[in-house]
Amino acid sequence: MKKALILVDFENEWIDKKSDYYVGNISGVIKKTSRLIDFCRKNGYKIIFTRHIEKGSEAFKENTKNVEIISGLYRKDDVLITKNKISPFYKTELGKELKGIKEIVICGILTNLCVRSLAEEAYDRDFQIIIIKDCCVALDKKTQAFTFKDLKITREEIEFINADEFVSEEN
Repeated sequence: MKKALILVDFENEWIDKKSDYYVGNISGVIKKTSRLIDFCRKNGYKIIFTRHIEKGSEAFKENTKNVEIISGLYRKDDVLITKNKISPFYKTELGKELKGIKEIVICGILTNLCVRSLAEEAYDRDFQIIIIKDCCVALDKKTQAFTFKDLKITREEIEFINADEFVSEEN
């Protein structure tokens, strides 16, 4: 079965202490995500990154360092989808890039916005979905927990797992 790892908006904007969108120190999440990416690359997953560019805003501004993918995660042979809305599917090539793929693994920033939107829309497109919980970031733990709980209640087929469990289950 063809599989893809989709990494939602792992952009410098979130880790820039001067940004209004700074989410705090997420070095642990980035380290786990890097291991997840390495595992998926070795196992033949298609690697897809999304990045958000906000039109007419100083945050997530096109052609700035803050919309670049966090250093060390992205490779030139990975797919990079640029989006301008919360949905990674809206007016992008994501659907085309997922042609022939049945299972997607999702992680990213922010859990309650773009990650959630991707999961909901992928669910409606009949993908098998795994969300890597400890490779997702929300603005706070309460929002993160609520988002996972609500997705699980409303879409029972989605699997929620941590990175270490995913890597060991797949071996």
